[in-house]
Amino acid sequence: MFKCEKPFQFHQGNSPLLVSMPHSGLQLLPGMQARLSESARHLPDTDWYLPQLYEFLSELDVSIISANYSRYVVDLNRPQDDQALYASKTTGLFPEILFDERPVFLTDKQHSAPLKAQIKTEIWQPYHQQIASELARLKAQFGYAILFDAHSIAAQVPMLFAGKLPDFNFGNNDGLACAPDLLTDLDKIVASSHYSHVCNGRFKGGYITRHFGQPQHNIHAIQLELSQDTYLADSSKTYQLDSGKIEPLKRLLQQLISCLLAPGKAAYLKNTNEV
Repeated sequence: MFKCEKPFQFHQGNSPLLVSMPHSGLQLLPGMQARLSESARHLPDTDWYLPQLYEFLSELDVSIISANYSRYVVDLNRPQDDQALYASKTTGLFPEILFDERPVFLTDKQHSAPLKAQIKTEIWQPYHQQIASELARLKAQFGYAILFDAHSIAAQVPMLFAGKLPDFNFGNNDGLACAPDLLTDLDKIVASSHYSHVCNGRFKGGYITRHFGQPQHNIHAIQLELSQDTYLADSSKTYQLDSGKIEPLKRLLQQLISCLLAPGKAAYLKNTNEV
């Protein structure tokens, strides 16, 4: 068993928006590094540098929650019962394979059942409880709340999708997780840029988007899966930021977040039929 350190970072803002970053954490459990395969020790499937990409959020008075622990400890964007979110091959609550299908752990070194139970109690549940609590607070204050679940991924992951991923991949669970106009507005902003984009393609939103997105109750959720080709110098090997890519990308991300905060959004994000 382990002593759980702080499972996430949380900053409370004063706007109707909460941004979640469940896969940006780098921390491992005590002794876990020695249990990882050589391929996994560099944490290749991390959502690299998201806090830096979204560093403007505090200036916009947005609430922010970001994971401290790596997705190899537990995947916070999977349901606690580990039910599959996609019919195609994917990784689970406690990943045992990398996105390139190599093992995460050395042979017989996976998490034990008691350890998994502790991780659920001390890491997974607090993260989700904080999201639920903050969304409830925002809704009470503003009449509605928006959850923006921020992710990134390598541009090519054959196990998950064929070919190359578009730059911006929005998902709202095929229209079930947010008011349709909200996603349309974001898509129009990216469409006017040089970046490629898709809505509800390979990534429709993971558990966080699907679970918390309840537009019928004035809580709207959108996931953005950002191709790491948009900001890394070499997304497959070095995980180094590309100084030439980073500033244009940040400007566009700030446009997207500012769009969500536009005063005119309130009218159609409040559901007058809620009971």
